[in-house]
Amino acid sequence: MNHDLEIAYVGIEVPDPATLTGFFDQVIGLVPGESADGALTWRNDDKAHRVMVSPGAANDATVVAFEAVDDEAFTATVERLRAVGFAVADGTGEQAAARRVRRLARTRAPWGISIEIVQGLADASSPYASPLVPGGFLTGGVGFGHVVFATPEFEESHRFLVDGLGFARSDWLEMEIMAGLELEVNFYHCNQRHHTVALARAPFELPQKLHHLMVETRDRDDVGAAFDRAWATDLPIPNGLGRHDNDGMFSFYVESPAGFQVEVGHGARVITDGWDDERRYDRISAWGHQPLRQKAL
Repeated sequence: MNHDLEIAYVGIEVPDPATLTGFFDQVIGLVPGESADGALTWRNDDKAHRVMVSPGAANDATVVAFEAVDDEAFTATVERLRAVGFAVADGTGEQAAARRVRRLARTRAPWGISIEIVQGLADASSPYASPLVPGGFLTGGVGFGHVVFATPEFEESHRFLVDGLGFARSDWLEMEIMAGLELEVNFYHCNQRHHTVALARAPFELPQKLHHLMVETRDRDDVGAAFDRAWATDLPIPNGLGRHDNDGMFSFYVESPAGFQVEVGHGARVITDGWDDERRYDRISAWGHQPLRQKAL
């Protein structure tokens, strides 16, 4: 199968980055990353950083970087974006160094955030290790995890991902979540991970574009341990333990202090050569994922 890209890192902007420190390290099990463009950073593997948290008013994701597997894939991705009408700016050496990458180019996604195409994300000075997630996270060959955004620019965002970045749709979800309200989500892959990006159709611009990001553990028990840590806090748990119907992920969702959610999961299906299961699903979960604790009003 085609494997040119994977998520390198996600950039998040919140008024006070320190408010996410306890969440990322004590609940999710990430460890501090190394300096990147002045941001507070976190990582879930041996790379220098995977999440960058910067001060600002957005209270949302502001950038997602996709790492090309080699120079040829980097050039092909940039040329493909330009060929279908998306402006791409070449990054400078200083900008690349600030992000801890060798090459960098920037464009803008129709759903309203910056997209960086990078190559050569630096390794950390020490391996990932955390007593909270002894089995570690699954990132090799599939990148940091996945991200899910809600956007009213649904069709143009599909074109950006498929015609521009070269993603393919894995499958899609269409279901009625209450009388007269439909949920439509497309799931896209660019490597063996079932989806690296998912897009939900929104009727209007929402206060936060990022619905959630996902990290996948190598050991099923590490999901249960993370759930126990989340349950021991007063953080909202929009979805308890369950298994998704389309990708088979065993997971739960916890809401961060910034409002976006993090899914901690294990055991998702993988995309193989000749993927022939691009079809409609009519339910989010095969079982579970019930709302457990909501945000206090």
